[in-house]
Amino acid sequence: MTLTGTRERAGSGRRARRGRAGRVAVAVWAAGIAAAFAAGWYLRRAGLATEDPLPPLYARARERPLTWELLPAAAFAAAAVAALPALAARLPWRALPAAAWAGAAAWAVALAVSDGWDALAAPLDAPTEYPAGLAQVRPGPLEWVRTFTERLGGYTTHVRGHPPLPVLVLWALERAGLGGTGPAAALVIAAGASAAAAVAVTVRCVAGERAARAAVPFLVLAPAAVWIATAMDAFFLAVAAWGTALLALAARAAGVRAAAAAAAGGLLLGCVPYLSYGLLPLLAVPLAVLLLARPGAAVLAALGAGLLVVPAAFTALGFWWPDGVRATLDTYLVSRGSAQRSYAYFLFANLAVLGLLTGPATARALPAALGRAVRDRAASPVAVLACAALLGVLVLDVSGVTRGEVERIWVPFAGWALVAASLHRPAPRAWLAAQAATALAVQALVLSPW
Repeated sequence: MTLTGTRERAGSGRRARRGRAGRVAVAVWAAGIAAAFAAGWYLRRAGLATEDPLPPLYARARERPLTWELLPAAAFAAAAVAALPALAARLPWRALPAAAWAGAAAWAVALAVSDGWDALAAPLDAPTEYPAGLAQVRPGPLEWVRTFTERLGGYTTHVRGHPPLPVLVLWALERAGLGGTGPAAALVIAAGASAAAAVAVTVRCVAGERAARAAVPFLVLAPAAVWIATAMDAFFLAVAAWGTALLALAARAAGVRAAAAAAAGGLLLGCVPYLSYGLLPLLAVPLAVLLLARPGAAVLAALGAGLLVVPAAFTALGFWWPDGVRATLDTYLVSRGSAQRSYAYFLFANLAVLGLLTGPATARALPAALGRAVRDRAASPVAVLACAALLGVLVLDVSGVTRGEVERIWVPFAGWALVAASLHRPAPRAWLAAQAATALAVQALVLSPW
């Protein structure tokens, strides 16, 4: 037996094992989602889970599933499945991130407008949402920030559950002459879709252009697009993703350009905990980028300076982040919402919802990502990014503060878990189709407030 033949047999054996592991992972993905909905149905019927009409989602089943209304989205998906692998492989890199951004935005909008064009802004019209809290900011944003924690109980649900920054962003948009939920929805969708470009840029920096090009089709046709239009968490995804992308670019650059990119990335990443308390574990992703890229001292210094800007500004204005966490936790514990939900049920059901956002292609790729992280140095950065996001999810899930409503909360994490799908070989049209079908099925069967 020749050495070449031995290597071929070993490679064939590894591919066969990865194929079996992938099939098992997809079976677990499907069974986990089915079990989460079945258990939720049983608990609700028994009167033990009455907070959500369709647990584990904070949504309800449609009385009539969408059919012809989804034809434009289905047509877009079919065209994207056919064209995206070739476009991702052949477009010049300078054009690819913009194309990914446009494709992700078109996919999110195509899904949302199956409920009519009003559906793009409708989620932000709810009395529990951030725009409803703007009236309390208008008289004086500085006073509002200074007294934010002590007056927390009088705010709308989403304002009460988050730091002040999301409302201040909408206030600034209004002050710029773009008030109302229409411009706010446009900001959320455009920003959320841009994360496809930011994640692709990051993957290229730490894992190479081939991995980034392979990831783009999955970033565009992600099932999470159902909640990109229009959950404010899509905006959170964009801020964290671009902060991480700038950090990755800084690690590859030199001189003033590297310092400027690192400072800008630090500024955005410093915003992350002030957008949502639950985003703190997401900083595992930029930490993973630091470990992979190993930038120099100048980049780290610029990053640190940028990171301090937003916390220092809010502290100077009178908002102390730890006090905000404690006050929010107090209101959470006495509310009739998430704190009343079953910890044991949502401990596993939350992960099933993450599976809905990331789709079967990601589930199939995860065993390969973990395996190649050990054996193949070229593939390990992709696995590290995906695993960093999953680690953040697990931390939040085990903490128990994310009991339900995670279809929006997981959006900033799902964008990074999706990169595992870049390990699919060869051209993954069948798995792209499965991703699109997952999103279409959710949109057809589920009516979500986001």
